[in-house]
Amino acid sequence: MGLTGSLLLLSVGSWPARATDRLEVEIDGIVLPVLVEDLRSFGRLGNRSRSELAAWLNLLDPASREGLARLLNAPVLTRSSLGQQLLSSWGAGALIDALGALVRVEGGGHISSAEVLPTLERLLDQQEKVSTLDVLQALPNEQLRLDLNALLKAASHWRQQLERHNNLMAVLAAEPSTRQANPQRVKTARLERSQSNGPELMDLLVRHRESPIQIQTWSASVFSESVSSASSEAPSDRPWLLFMPGLGGDPEHFHWLAEALTEAGWNVVIIEHPGSDAEAIQALLDGRQSFDGARALRQRLLDLDAVLEAQRKGRIPVEGTNVVLVGHSLGGLAALLAAGADPVPGVDRRCRQSLAAIPLTNLSELLQCELADSRALNTAPMDPQPTAVVGLNSFGGLIWPSGKQTRPLVMPLLLFGGTLDLITPPLDEQIPLLRGLGHHPLSRVVVVEGASHFSPIRIESQAGSLQGNDLFQLGEELVGVNPLTVQTLIAQEIIRFLEQLETKSPTAAVGHFDAGTTRWHRLNRSAANQLTGDL
Repeated sequence: MGLTGSLLLLSVGSWPARATDRLEVEIDGIVLPVLVEDLRSFGRLGNRSRSELAAWLNLLDPASREGLARLLNAPVLTRSSLGQQLLSSWGAGALIDALGALVRVEGGGHISSAEVLPTLERLLDQQEKVSTLDVLQALPNEQLRLDLNALLKAASHWRQQLERHNNLMAVLAAEPSTRQANPQRVKTARLERSQSNGPELMDLLVRHRESPIQIQTWSASVFSESVSSASSEAPSDRPWLLFMPGLGGDPEHFHWLAEALTEAGWNVVIIEHPGSDAEAIQALLDGRQSFDGARALRQRLLDLDAVLEAQRKGRIPVEGTNVVLVGHSLGGLAALLAAGADPVPGVDRRCRQSLAAIPLTNLSELLQCELADSRALNTAPMDPQPTAVVGLNSFGGLIWPSGKQTRPLVMPLLLFGGTLDLITPPLDEQIPLLRGLGHHPLSRVVVVEGASHFSPIRIESQAGSLQGNDLFQLGEELVGVNPLTVQTLIAQEIIRFLEQLETKSPTAAVGHFDAGTTRWHRLNRSAANQLTGDL
């Protein structure tokens, strides 16, 4: 409720010639007048306020009163540098326009982002933090009306979306599962050997950037002592893997995966994407630069083309004519586009519907709509096509909704999702992608209970990974549970997928599995269709 209220009140404002004196709250045809000064008094003094409003609010239960007081004083935006960068983003305007439908000024008009954004920028210029009450006082009108009927309708939609995701978790949790051994992590000795050798780093000159991009190559020969006999007799046409981190991701975040794959006999190349990597996100946080999602995607696709061309010409020390594209989040979206997934017509209409509902339960929809609005999704597929595509927490539910108009990919597709993913929920993203694009018999989605959008990310030293000291320490709500076990599980599932590609298995083996601390579910398209129908 605090988030909802803050976003609602963030949608009111324009730099005033005079402050707002009165608020009106409308619900079911009843209009309740509220003095802004009374509201400020209650937010500042709580039960000790002697205003008429406080007398009414004191009828609320203590928890509700405390929550309202926190909301009034909570900062809508903090750290002026970051706040100003966020206000200049495409998503800020889209969200404020959608939230503005809940607010009416005198004459019945709605507040728009064109009025709101300059107000917030001026407030941030003057102070480090902007609270809900600060925004209210910056209104140019003497009177403002909040349409609680519209807010309740939006809240009902959010509640329904959350209930759908909760139902997914309940249905999956009720499935009888096959007991599996707990995934074994990589031994310390192997970690130390990989550190001493490390990936081969090289700078690659590209036409579309002023500076070279850095790529890391991981050779399977580094792990020749630990590779099984089956892997050492790998076929000559074994594909190599090209990995693209997500927004704010660096190659170092995925060293754990590169090590596991090279140990199993596959060569790996990881691309660093300047402008949308960890350094770029830090610059955003520091207020030194803004973020343009459309530009980032276009550059990433050009980076991908440049690396593929360099490998074909022998400028990268990785052999093979077949490649598997692997990506996390935005990297997964780039992989799907490069593989030839054509956006389904009508994405603009679907985005209007999504934004009208204020997409707080799937934040990736904002980025999808920005990319669609800027026409960044119109790209030529790579030639030749990849052997397969692997997406970790990938998204594109608005771009490729499951339906008759979606043209499936010809190659196998492996997708990963987590039940605690608050950014790309499996029910809205990975499962629809499999249903729409993954018609190949080996295509599948793996949904891991307790995994989040950030479960595949590991940072700092690899040597500390056994204790988990190198993971984001942000709590289970963001990182998910058992992240190290989840990472090992991801690596094992990718290796299983690659081995089935080589043996040309007829279909993906589906099932529900339990390793004691972690449960996961491997679904093919038929099982995904049935699951969606049950929900």
